[in-house]
Amino acid sequence: MQFSDLTKILKGSAHIRKDGEIQNFSVDTRSLAGGPKDVFIALKGLKKDGHDYVEEAIKKGIRNFVLEHKSEHEEVNAIYVENSLQAFQQIAAHHRKRFDYPVIGITGSNGKTIVKEWLSILLSQNYYLIKSPKSYNSQTGVPISVLNMTQNHEIGIFEAGISQKNEMSALAAIIQPDLGIFTMLGEAHDDGFPSKEEKLREKLQLFQDCKKVVCQSDQPWYGQIQATLGDDKLITWSLQDTADYHVFWGQGSIKINDTTFQVHLSDRALLQNITHCIVTSIHLGVPTQKIQSGLDVVTGLPMRLELKRGVNGCYILDDTYNNDLEGLKVAMDYMEGQKQNQSKTLILSDIVHSRKSHETLYKEIAKLIEHKKFERFIGIGPKMIAHKHLFPSNAIFFESVKEIMAMTPSFNQEMILIKGARNFQLERLVKKLEERTHGTVLEVNFEALQYNLNTYRKLLRPSTKMMVMVKANAYGSGLLEVGNFLQHQHVDYLGVAYVDEAIQLRKNGVKIPIMIMNPYIESFSRFPQFNLEPEIFSIPHLEKFLNEVSKTTPVHIKIDTGMHRLGFREGDIPQLIQLLKTNTHIKVASIFTHFSSAETEAHDQFTVGQAELFDNIYQQIEAALGYAPLKHAANSAAIARWPQYQYDMVRLGIGLHGYDPVGKLTLSPASKLKSVVSQIQSLTKGETIGYTRKGVATRDSQIAIIPIGYEDGFSRSLGNGNFYVEINNTLFPTIGNVCMDMCMIDVTDGDVSEGDPVVIFKDYPSMKELAKAAHTIPHEILTNISGRVKRIFISE
Repeated sequence: MQFSDLTKILKGSAHIRKDGEIQNFSVDTRSLAGGPKDVFIALKGLKKDGHDYVEEAIKKGIRNFVLEHKSEHEEVNAIYVENSLQAFQQIAAHHRKRFDYPVIGITGSNGKTIVKEWLSILLSQNYYLIKSPKSYNSQTGVPISVLNMTQNHEIGIFEAGISQKNEMSALAAIIQPDLGIFTMLGEAHDDGFPSKEEKLREKLQLFQDCKKVVCQSDQPWYGQIQATLGDDKLITWSLQDTADYHVFWGQGSIKINDTTFQVHLSDRALLQNITHCIVTSIHLGVPTQKIQSGLDVVTGLPMRLELKRGVNGCYILDDTYNNDLEGLKVAMDYMEGQKQNQSKTLILSDIVHSRKSHETLYKEIAKLIEHKKFERFIGIGPKMIAHKHLFPSNAIFFESVKEIMAMTPSFNQEMILIKGARNFQLERLVKKLEERTHGTVLEVNFEALQYNLNTYRKLLRPSTKMMVMVKANAYGSGLLEVGNFLQHQHVDYLGVAYVDEAIQLRKNGVKIPIMIMNPYIESFSRFPQFNLEPEIFSIPHLEKFLNEVSKTTPVHIKIDTGMHRLGFREGDIPQLIQLLKTNTHIKVASIFTHFSSAETEAHDQFTVGQAELFDNIYQQIEAALGYAPLKHAANSAAIARWPQYQYDMVRLGIGLHGYDPVGKLTLSPASKLKSVVSQIQSLTKGETIGYTRKGVATRDSQIAIIPIGYEDGFSRSLGNGNFYVEINNTLFPTIGNVCMDMCMIDVTDGDVSEGDPVVIFKDYPSMKELAKAAHTIPHEILTNISGRVKRIFISE
């Protein structure tokens, strides 16, 4: 397509400096190489405007743009449209119409991504397919996915997610599915719709022009689905004998009509997801044997990208569940958000399912490696070796994972992306390179963090900035990983408690402003070196800072309005003003206070009083300075309850991690603490368990030993039946005292084996429930999780 052709599609006014072929479209300058065929589409987001990055894109070499307002740069091609998001969607819809192979559209409240991933494995044995990368199912994610369609593909699988009314029609026009899958209707995004009926009606718009739609007919909302789509369009399965496919979930198996498939799943939601995949595969004519071989792969490995800490200061980006070219591009883009290690290494196996010529495919991979500036490339497999002439001269190649593990190259302070086909068993290499710890793991979900961040952003005025607190190791989640993630999300400030945290962030790629809330006096000399901004909270503190720092350094003035922790009191203000007026090299970046009880209705009058006192003091300082520093007071609770006190900036803390102190917002828990059953003890009635023999077997019992104790953050107060954990979808109580490194669980009433996974908290039991049982708050639960507990950062 020529750039001039794009003007006809979008019907916008255009400035064409030099017409030429275009090929690559993106809404993020970081994903474009800056070549003559690239087009940057400037979108307006919640807090950032793509038009602010036009200058950066031009410097990168991009010369083709779709914009909402005129550009001053005459040397570029530009199309001007009313709504750039709609233009992006129009481009994707036009691209979709070029292909006549089958396309599957998936929607529902939950399970979209896992159904898409599992189905792609079942179908990839019969088809060369294109699918949505990760959970790209939004108003921007769907067009990004569909624009990857080529003539080489034989089937497409795309998911569509909506969070409010009038969104699905645009996605349906882009995907244009021939076959649909409806997963289920749940509570996700209920707040964006007047009712569940309205939400379902909106979701079903995806299937208006489908020939067939796969769904479960014994779910509560089937009647509305049937009435909306009609019987002729539906392919139904049911656990009752009333559908096209009668399904029976057995122990380790699924029987569909007269055919039995072996699966290694017990969770009801996962069984529902895999049944959608099997029924769709049967409908498309995939042979039973190939479905089974796909199922053997599907249920044995995680279906997500994981960031793990590795040996010798390395980070491992584990993407071993997926080896298509589009997924490789997504994983490389994902790495851009983590700057802890500047040196980047790619370990990649042969790409198995591709209809491109090998020469074309591996040339494209080599270009990606060059564009993304990987210092080291390691290829695994015979096809890689056959095309090693295309790769950098310092590339290393191995026939198999067994060969690379026998002579593992040394790695040090690197970000290592490991990606490949399942049959290469790259997970063995991941296990060898990852950090050694015991069996307890804290999983931190970046999608959940992003969802929570955006939930709070939606509450803010367009002009309101956001500081996110990452003190205490980012509330126990991982300072460097969360700090880099937030920088990638374009937050305005990070907040830490101590200077050491800030310096660690600076040394690991974080460049955005950082405020230190409790800087010790001896550290002041280091602030200019690392471009740090201290909180100043008293006259002696300010005087010492003035003596230590002569350069222009931004400071943040803390006002104590009733918290009585740190801060200038009302009587200090005249002296504070005098010092600031006589030391004009000090730039006041912000003036702020802290609400002590913003979440508590009983103390609302006190909160109003704090705000009134703060307003008065701010006005005095502002008048004396002659300029207006940023003004901020609102924490997570106040963002939700006190919109009138947003001022110029807010400070998000625990809300980022999925806990709303007010109970007003629908957030997503970002952390999952999990462990494993180390041993099962069989005890007879009357035997005792643990220190001081507090636990007593009141019957013949089965006791599971779990490697988590109070040193890991699992409080001693949770023992003796005061809390429970989840194993195989069943809750089991603690028994006996919690030890330093382990605890005991009474599993007598369940089917539990050594090696079974254990959930300490996530959805149920939740972090909030655990905090309640431990007589504390979620903040303490998260921050108390020991450093020896391994952190894994996942992206679904």
